[in-house]
Amino acid sequence: MIHKIAYASCYVYSPAGAGAVCERSRLLCALLKAGDAQFLVKYALRVHQQAEESSRLSGFFRSTDILVPVPGSAPKSAAGTWVAAALADALVREGVGIMAWRGLHRICAVRKSATSAPGARPTVALHYESFLMERPPITPENVVLIDDVVTKGRTLLAAATRLHEAFPGAQIRAFALLRTMGLIPGVQRLLDPCTGEIRWKAGDAHRSP
Repeated sequence: MIHKIAYASCYVYSPAGAGAVCERSRLLCALLKAGDAQFLVKYALRVHQQAEESSRLSGFFRSTDILVPVPGSAPKSAAGTWVAAALADALVREGVGIMAWRGLHRICAVRKSATSAPGARPTVALHYESFLMERPPITPENVVLIDDVVTKGRTLLAAATRLHEAFPGAQIRAFALLRTMGLIPGVQRLLDPCTGEIRWKAGDAHRSP
């Protein structure tokens, strides 16, 4: 298990907060989960803009980044949209990274964190065991895991560990369009770029901020 990874995010999501901004954050999350192509292109452009204009994201993305989408909670089927993969593709089209590589797979289903009770959410170890990696076309030096929403960061830490085992020389980071703000009563704004860490501590993943 790797002990920490750098991560970045652009927007905040309040699953239970009150007020207009919190309601908008839930709508944003619903649209993202629906995987609408026009929506993903729009927000990929905004990520690119923030990477260039926001001091908080300055330098996080690199020109040699390979974007690796994180699988959903179940093995991929022909039906439905793999949202993280569609987001990664849209980011590459907007000039973030050099390629998107769909080489990380879910080989067995795990519970969805969003619909699980706090004590029943999948652990980092369970996520790790559910992942399988292909051999990529090139050996990457810089990898950014791409996900739609990050809560504690268990999925991202497990995925990063799988990548680190395969490519110990690569620098691995993670990006999620939304970060969950579940322990505060509300949020004041949706667009709130940040960089931080997901760390292995006391037997679990911890995200900061």
